[in-house]
Amino acid sequence: MSIAEAPVTPKPSTVDPAPGKGIVLYDGMCALCQRGVRMLKGLDWLNRLHFQDCRDKAHWPPSAVPLEMKRLLEEMHVVTPDRQRAPAGYRAFQWMAWRLPLTIPFAPLMYIPGVTWLGNKIYLWVARNRYDLVPCHDGACQLDLKKMAAQKGAESGDRK
Repeated sequence: MSIAEAPVTPKPSTVDPAPGKGIVLYDGMCALCQRGVRMLKGLDWLNRLHFQDCRDKAHWPPSAVPLEMKRLLEEMHVVTPDRQRAPAGYRAFQWMAWRLPLTIPFAPLMYIPGVTWLGNKIYLWVARNRYDLVPCHDGACQLDLKKMAAQKGAESGDRK
């Protein structure tokens, strides 16, 4: 087979793993995140969401918004079906609330003045402490936890 006849393999970032669906990018090594994804899948009766471990960079969806591994590991992101936006953290939950049948009645409450601010603060606290809140029992996330602790130590040393 000549080079001209060789099949063209699309780049991973150009292949859409779930056309027409919001793609939830989450930390697949986080036990709390895995539990959250199981719960969200149970609420997704209309199959509007696709869940993707953000550590599997080869399967990231195309996105007009640049996706960065560091940010994806800090906060869950949802790449919208049109691939033009990627709300993160609490804003991602706000976006999903309008698309899951059981959460639609509560979605407007997530926008009451002060609730977005408080929801974001709570989300960020939970995200920062997720490995302590729900420990990983199979040891899969322990290596990642040690790596994160080493990075935090290096960052705090830089600030002094």
